[in-house]
Amino acid sequence: MAIPRWNTPSRQAHLVDLFLDSGGFCVFGHKPCLNPEHHYLNFIEGLIADWRADDRAQDSAEWQAERLRLHSLGERRYPLRGQFSNISQDIFFGNQPLFYLDGLDVSGITLSPFAKVRVSSSYVNLYVELGKSLKGVSKNRKRKAIRYGKLLPPEYRRKVEQVCSLKWTPSLGQDRGFIKSGSRYPQGVWC
Repeated sequence: MAIPRWNTPSRQAHLVDLFLDSGGFCVFGHKPCLNPEHHYLNFIEGLIADWRADDRAQDSAEWQAERLRLHSLGERRYPLRGQFSNISQDIFFGNQPLFYLDGLDVSGITLSPFAKVRVSSSYVNLYVELGKSLKGVSKNRKRKAIRYGKLLPPEYRRKVEQVCSLKWTPSLGQDRGFIKSGSRYPQGVWC
């Protein structure tokens, strides 16, 4: 015959202590006990039922923990708004441009045009000298682009973006580092 699961050595010792203390009668020590629930046999039935319920709750908790270990991805769970999983974060940042062109202006010192560029996923603004990349644009178009933020013609926009991307991305064989605070900046770029 199999031993019931609730029948552990510590619980057996507790039942024996109850019997020895009560002498098989009232568990709480009342001599003329009129309450039948205090009698040893009635009391241990409720106690054993509580132990069985505790065992079921422990089994359920262990099963839930095992299920979680088996089926979780090992990633932290965040609220749905505002956070990415590792994979979707890589996809999102892989599709982002390296920089955003915030505006154009003319330097008061060198009298040459420059572009204000914001590095994506940060608050860093860089100012990139454009040199002669706006050479073919009319004076009126340049003024409208600088003063009012109007768009340049597409071929000149591509030139500006190309100059901006070449100025601050590292190239092989030259001493140009990544743009970060406190480092040396490539020629034509300043914060």
